[in-house]
Amino acid sequence: MNVRIICDSACDLPKDIIDEFNITVLPIIVLKGDKEYKDQFDIDPKEVYEGMREGEIFKTSQIPPTSFETVFEEMAKDKQECIYIGFSSQLSSTYQSALLAKRTIEDKVRGFSVEVIDSKAASGGYGLIVYEVAKEAARGTSKDELVKLTHKYINSVDQIFSVDNIEYLYRGGRVSRSSAILGGILNIKPILEVNNGKLVPIEKVRGRAKVFKRMMELIEERRVDSDLENSTIVITHGDYEEGALKLKGLIEQKYGTKNFIISSVGAAIGAHSGPGTITLFYLKTKI
Repeated sequence: MNVRIICDSACDLPKDIIDEFNITVLPIIVLKGDKEYKDQFDIDPKEVYEGMREGEIFKTSQIPPTSFETVFEEMAKDKQECIYIGFSSQLSSTYQSALLAKRTIEDKVRGFSVEVIDSKAASGGYGLIVYEVAKEAARGTSKDELVKLTHKYINSVDQIFSVDNIEYLYRGGRVSRSSAILGGILNIKPILEVNNGKLVPIEKVRGRAKVFKRMMELIEERRVDSDLENSTIVITHGDYEEGALKLKGLIEQKYGTKNFIISSVGAAIGAHSGPGTITLFYLKTKI
């Protein structure tokens, strides 16, 4: 029996990949007023982005420990080995919920053990880690080896993104009000990264065209010995498929990359990053 990979909806992986590798996904809760929705299950990201453009505010809530307990207990009953790879603990408390559930179920079911790993990643960076590990699990790789590989991917993935409207970062407490106002006036597009699980600003550019140019420069500056022609690159977007395809084309032209995963930034992360977000995730080093 292959090791089952578990993650949460902040991975932003397309459904076909989730189904192909039998990945178990727990949904983060998205709040619109007094209504709760399950990310990737009963709310479409496009609905969130359209609402945000009209001034609606969406919030998110962590996955409760009881949801993890239910999934872990099912795995224990089936004697299924499993690994939960979680959304960055610096950006969500969901990882802590998983740890609480792990302790509860391991105390309850003798002999059962679930590995809980902090991806220190978000969106497609998180998804890229899950995808690569799930592929190895499908090949029959042992649990111990999969854990080692997971940490290698965590240390290798580069996570770069830009938002179209700095106002959404302000709403999420990521920038000051004055920065948001000035950014809007000057058409400033911040370029950020997820570094060791935290959101870290890299620089600011003016206009979308410079975002793509700078992202391409950052790949060349930051990659070490990665084989971009044959590795998988993930691009996610906030209702901005045109931008995702443009970035894909630039990378194809420069590196001859054959394998891409292009998907929407899901409702859980999109509620904070907003429409027009463009992201880039790749492995800086060979694994």
